[in-house]
Formats: sequence, structure tokens, C-alpha cells
Amino acid sequence: MSQALPDLVDSHCHLDFPDLVEETDEIIARARAAGVNRMVTICTRLRNEPKVRAIADTHAEVFYAAGTHPMSAHEEPLATVDQLVVLARHPKFVGIGETGLDYHYTADTKAIQQTSLRIHIEAAQETGLPLIIHSRDADQDMAAILADGMARKPYTCVMHCFSSGPRLAEAALEMGFTLSISGIAAFPKSQDLRDIFARAPLDQLILETDSPYLAPPPFRGKRNEPAYVAHTARALAPVFGLSVNDFAARTTTNFDRLFPRATRPAKAA
Repeated sequence: MSQALPDLVDSHCHLDFPDLVEETDEIIARARAAGVNRMVTICTRLRNEPKVRAIADTHAEVFYAAGTHPMSAHEEPLATVDQLVVLARHPKFVGIGETGLDYHYTADTKAIQQTSLRIHIEAAQETGLPLIIHSRDADQDMAAILADGMARKPYTCVMHCFSSGPRLAEAALEMGFTLSISGIAAFPKSQDLRDIFARAPLDQLILETDSPYLAPPPFRGKRNEPAYVAHTARALAPVFGLSVNDFAARTTTNFDRLFPRATRPAKAA
């Protein structure tokens, strides 16, 4: 008897990016074959939202979110709360972002990044949808801005592709936020990151690929795709003393709680 597939979700991918968009049908089929039953594809520039929405509309397994990526915040028109609220009316729109702060490559645009982040926080508060955060080399400012928003009005949030330090992890977890585990955590030299996840409450963790980036072993250095979230699950399950299927089930339950709009597609008769 064949072993049951894990019940997995890829909570963050970019199916509209050039590396993936020409193979969407095949990529989704491979994801299903690996036990990945749902995907959230992320729009990083609002002018691309119609294209990303069309992918979600075409595929029952795919949902989407939209926002302005911090690295492009200086190149794009500043989003408005009203604009994001209107986009959120679409039934397959499940989150606000990705937004955030990236001081690694674009520290010179930190002022506009912070303004954009605050707009997205307000949109998450207005819609009740989770905020999707990108954070790189900006731990102190990120924690402060997220906490300021929370003090004004509660909201939910996922720290996408979490690879920051323990202080930001602790701050995010204390606010009730979710940490998202990407293929980075499966790299051999990522023990410090695995230790952060091991200390986190299991009910505040989900899985992602960030496709087409950050493929886990044995595909490191190659194009990533949603099916490969299964490899990250296999690598991380022992950290929690769980089987792959149990770890998948737990993280998928967490996803369901954080993204209630991303309901399971109906099975074909």
C-alpha cells in the first residue's frame, strides 16, 4: 500500500514570475503530486495584480495576495489603504503584501519603505486579512513599526521566509504573529534558524517556498517551485519530533487559521 501524501500548503510563491509563469499547469500538477494542495501566489507590484489575480482565478488550488515589495517601494506609486481594501474584495484575495523593510540592498529608501509598510498595516487592519511581511537587515525598525501598528489596532501577520534574528522572532511571536519556514531552514548551515523555529510555539509556524527562489536541498541553487515545500517539511519535521505527515498537518492547520479565505478546493466527483 502506498504511503499517504502529506497535507501541505505553499503559503508564499510567485507563480507570475518569468521562471514559473510559462509552466503553471505543470507546476501545479507536480505540487499536487507532492501533497501540496493549495498555494498562495504573491503580487509584489500592484500594477501586476490583474495578471496574478488571473492565475488564481484559473486554478482552484491557487489564491493570491498583493502589495508593494519594499525593494520596489521607491519605484512604484505609493499604494493607498483604499486601493488595497478594494482589491481585497475579490474572493480569492487572502492577504495584504508582501510589504516590509529591506535594508540589505535598499537601505537608502528606508523612509518610503516605512511609509509603505504603515499603509499596508492599516489595510490589514481594515480588511481583517493577514499582513505578509518581508524583513531583511531591519529587525529593530521592523519590530518597532509592527508593535506600533498593533498598539493602534490588532491585526494578524506572517513573517514570510523568516530568516532574521531571535529578537525579531520573539517580538513577532509575542504579538501573536506567525513565522513562515522556507527552504533556507533546510540548508545545512542554518542551525541557528532551526533553533529559532524549535523554540517557537508550533501553532505559530507555517511553510512556504518563495518560489522561484531559495530551493531546499536537494535542489539548492536551482529553480524552486511549490512541490519542493515537501522537502522543507521533511527536513524540519525531526526538529519537532514529528513525522512528515504530522508536521504537515499541524502547519496546514495553522495556515487555515491565518488564511481563512484560502479554503480547500472541492474535490472532483
